[in-house]
Amino acid sequence: MASNAFDEDDEEFEDAFESVSNTVPSEEMDLQQAIAEAKLSINLFFNNQIDAAHEMMKPHAHCSIYHAVGHSVFLFMEAMLTFEQRHIEAASEALKACLHVCQKFRKKSTISESIGKTFKRANFSDYTEIEAHAELCFAEALLLKAMLTFVEDETLSSMIKGSLKIRTCYNSYKDCNQILSQLKWTDDASREHFESGVKMGVGTFNLMISLLPARIIKLLEFIGFSGNKQVGMQDLVAGSQMSGLRQVLCVMTLLGYHLIVCYVLSHQEGDLQFCDEMLEKQLSLYPNGVWFLFFKGRLEFMKGNLDEALVWYKRSWKSQNVWTQFHHICFWEMLWVNSLRLDWREAILYSSYLVENSKWSRTMYTYQKASLMCMLDGKELTSNERRSITSLMQEVPVYKQRIAGKSLPMEKFACRRAERFLVTGTLILPAIELMFLWNLFKILGKHFQLAEGVFKLIEKTIKALDESSIDDPMRKFETDNKALLLLLKGACLRHMKSPLQALKCLEDSISYQKQIKEDSFIIPYAIVEIAFLHIDQNHNDLAISCLEDAKKNYTGYSLESRLHFRIHTALTDLKAQKDNEGNENVE
Repeated sequence: MASNAFDEDDEEFEDAFESVSNTVPSEEMDLQQAIAEAKLSINLFFNNQIDAAHEMMKPHAHCSIYHAVGHSVFLFMEAMLTFEQRHIEAASEALKACLHVCQKFRKKSTISESIGKTFKRANFSDYTEIEAHAELCFAEALLLKAMLTFVEDETLSSMIKGSLKIRTCYNSYKDCNQILSQLKWTDDASREHFESGVKMGVGTFNLMISLLPARIIKLLEFIGFSGNKQVGMQDLVAGSQMSGLRQVLCVMTLLGYHLIVCYVLSHQEGDLQFCDEMLEKQLSLYPNGVWFLFFKGRLEFMKGNLDEALVWYKRSWKSQNVWTQFHHICFWEMLWVNSLRLDWREAILYSSYLVENSKWSRTMYTYQKASLMCMLDGKELTSNERRSITSLMQEVPVYKQRIAGKSLPMEKFACRRAERFLVTGTLILPAIELMFLWNLFKILGKHFQLAEGVFKLIEKTIKALDESSIDDPMRKFETDNKALLLLLKGACLRHMKSPLQALKCLEDSISYQKQIKEDSFIIPYAIVEIAFLHIDQNHNDLAISCLEDAKKNYTGYSLESRLHFRIHTALTDLKAQKDNEGNENVE
């Protein structure tokens, strides 16, 4: 059953609902014309004609569901890129207005939950096509409004509001799935545009929910959510192969999953061959499109082709100047490409630009720049640069932010590391540690020389620590530093395909468990690395045992949720593989 979702800030909720429900749009635009203009706007957008695409949506945003959604999307993206309060407020107002426009066209008898009335469940075959599309646009706008709610303020109430909106959005998508199968469509093109949106929405929900840790999934299932990775992927692939309005958005979601989500939140790699094929098609349609140039750069990065990655990232960066904040995404990537090449000076240039110009996470940008500067040979540093490192570390906690009332785990980690630097005057390979935490060690395995460069740096630091004097700053957290270096060395050796040496390093790291002063996260991370070693060697039972150990017996450490994502995806895959093998044996 669909439900109403006016902004909870409205004082007279029922009155507002009644007034909107009874309003007839002042200028009706034909659905087919609205879809055609939305399609043209999408094409303009992905060809970098961003202003022209937005201008096409503005005039009828007050009376057309597709123009309202399109106008809101542009303002939403601007808000997410700039993080400026005025843009966030403008996007919020546009999305509120968009929901009101969609409300005018939604099937009235289904709007019940929020005003305390009960209606008979909708007969989905009784919808008109405009009502069907209005339900879909409503779900899309509500999802954006929910995401914006999380960044509008820092209170617990914002998190609750956003969560309620997401639940309502999820229910609307489920209704759209029912409409798709039950409605007798008179226009095949209208159905395909609608179906591509349903595939995108339902597929994305299934995929993203399936990635969450088991304890969160159980809670979500209790309140009506469910997630099936296989179903989600099937829907998104089907949507990407259609000619519907949201086809390109299904492609974007799949590229984002295979090239970003897989590498950040799991032990797996994405399907790079599949991405190559999708990008070839999209770049033939949008040869200068900033998004697909970026994803091409990301594809080459994940392949370990660092020089090629830089070429594509630069093409993406230079392809448009309307949204200059998009350049920051490219600079972030180029920072890490150069870091893997151990070109610290070049990486510092990009990190400096982010510190000075981006508002997404100045805490992380500031810490990253300081960390990169710490990687330079002490003899290379000028006195000004040494003072700059200290100044940057002092600024790290100043910019710490909260989203939906919660501090960001990586920002909290950066603040702790900055605090340690200010106490001891040194950190142990901070940029290499960040590479490991961002899961970039996966790329080391693509080319031996990449891994070898990092490995030699770790070895050199271990030797320096062993030879340091008793009053050396590195000695103040000697055990923590040794355990960290052994974790990094073990992870590096795993990707260099030296499993026995890797296992020895990781076990040695774990042996410091009782002596570690602060960095308790090292132990569960080392155990999970051992699990991945076992997976590499098809010792799946041992891998499951290690993953369960890390999951159940360790808690309260830094970046716990980040590790739990990786544990969850690994356990899910291993157990599914075990079930499949069992079924094959039965047959």
